Amino acid sequence: MDLTETQQATLLASKLFAGVQRQDLPALLEDLRARLAVFPAGGVMVARGEQVREVGVVLAGQGRSLIVDGAGGELIVSLLEAGSFLGVLLAASRTRKSPVTVQATEETTVLFLPARELTRSPLLENFLDSVAEQSLSLNDRIDCLIRRSVREKVSTYLLRTAARQQSREIVLPLDREAMANYLNVERSALSRELSRMKEDGLIDYRKNVFRLLELH
Repeated sequence: MDLTETQQATLLASKLFAGVQRQDLPALLEDLRARLAVFPAGGVMVARGEQVREVGVVLAGQGRSLIVDGAGGELIVSLLEAGSFLGVLLAASRTRKSPVTVQATEETTVLFLPARELTRSPLLENFLDSVAEQSLSLNDRIDCLIRRSVREKVSTYLLRTAARQQSREIVLPLDREAMANYLNVERSALSRELSRMKEDGLIDYRKNVFRLLELH
């Protein structure tokens, strides 16, 4: 399997491959029976109701997991970017089927690894750490949803994104419609609150680039 230098760096920076040396990577991936897949924008990486037996690591691109209600409305559950895990919790459970659809929002490259091979490999401890990390990521999502006011939801999301990107100037992977969906608020209410927060000197923004000024 031929990975680019950037893809190798993304993989080695992930918790799943912590401690692995670059020169050992090709042989390890072969032993793990890894496979590489590229999805176009809009492509389905995991379908709702699907049995998930592989763990995915996003090497390039972006995606999202979502639930579609009976009326066709979408609720974004989580966001994916380079380095994100795909299907970790489901692969670990072995029997549960996916309650969400995971979709690429741009061309996305994913490395898939059979969970069965991971549990028999030197990466078992890393795999368990990755399960814990995914659980914490879902807790972050819940933390946004349980906030009562729109400002609290927005603030929580922006601060957590800043912590992840390690910068007070951040680039959001969502347009306003998707951001409103992710925070479970009306788009008009989101736009109003962002304007108010800008007027209050808490943030500044242009399109998807935000600067956190006095937001703590």
